[in-house]
Amino acid sequence: MLSYNSIKELVDAAKAEGCRISEICLKDQAKKMGSTEEQVFKSMEQCFDIMCESAEWGEQKGRKSTSGLTGDEGYLMSQYAKNGGGLMGQPMARAVSRALAVSNCNAAMGKIVATPTAGSCGILPGCLITAYEDRHLDKKDVVMSIFTAAAFGMVVAEKASIAGAQGGCQAECGSASGMAAAALVELMGGTPEMCADALAIAIANQEGLVCDPVAGLVEIPCIKRNGSGVVIAFSSADMALAGIEAKIPADECIDAMREVGDAMSRDLKETATGGLAATPTGKRYREMVFGA
Repeated sequence: MLSYNSIKELVDAAKAEGCRISEICLKDQAKKMGSTEEQVFKSMEQCFDIMCESAEWGEQKGRKSTSGLTGDEGYLMSQYAKNGGGLMGQPMARAVSRALAVSNCNAAMGKIVATPTAGSCGILPGCLITAYEDRHLDKKDVVMSIFTAAAFGMVVAEKASIAGAQGGCQAECGSASGMAAAALVELMGGTPEMCADALAIAIANQEGLVCDPVAGLVEIPCIKRNGSGVVIAFSSADMALAGIEAKIPADECIDAMREVGDAMSRDLKETATGGLAATPTGKRYREMVFGA
């Protein structure tokens, strides 16, 4: 069985069996859960269906957070995408709108899939729903790619952290972008090594990202960071697919992320006492919500 102690373990196992990382993860999880591969796949398919529902719900007009601080980001971006998508083009604008929409759903206390956390819940759906609906990829392949994302996420959780309170937002949005990038690479026919490179590139691009939620709520700047995380995931995946190596191995990138998180001030780890949360406007928003 897999230990999920390193990305190298997953890559080597996939190479040895001549298969995708998702396939070895599915097989391993079925054994550990005492279930069949078909049952485990079906459970993951339900998760993907929920991602799609969350994105659709969040893109509707009038979806406001319970605090009243945010809302309609997904709707506004989806309308922008329908009009050509601006500088990024329609497919990428659609991916961003879905990421924002799922984050809106989370802020409004709707149902989401934490991938790997609620604060970073929009990144993987934004990437994979776009691959499924806009690129018309096979649903089975899309669902299978989530197993690769999950396997890599388990390694990150084991070697570093996926919690903003422990490692800053690099542990949440950084991990999510890396997981999504790896899934995208597999979907596009990339090798296990390319999946690892994509993860490494995405993590390196968000190393040091702090967690400074305004008013202590997963809204500002969290929702917009999910939108940016999607772009990082796609660009990291494309670089890896182009044959660009990360240079620093994925496992070492994860180790570096842990070290940076450990060195980070507690004010920048979900305490809402530093960064954007401590700005005059951030403090004013807190007073609006909590009255003090």
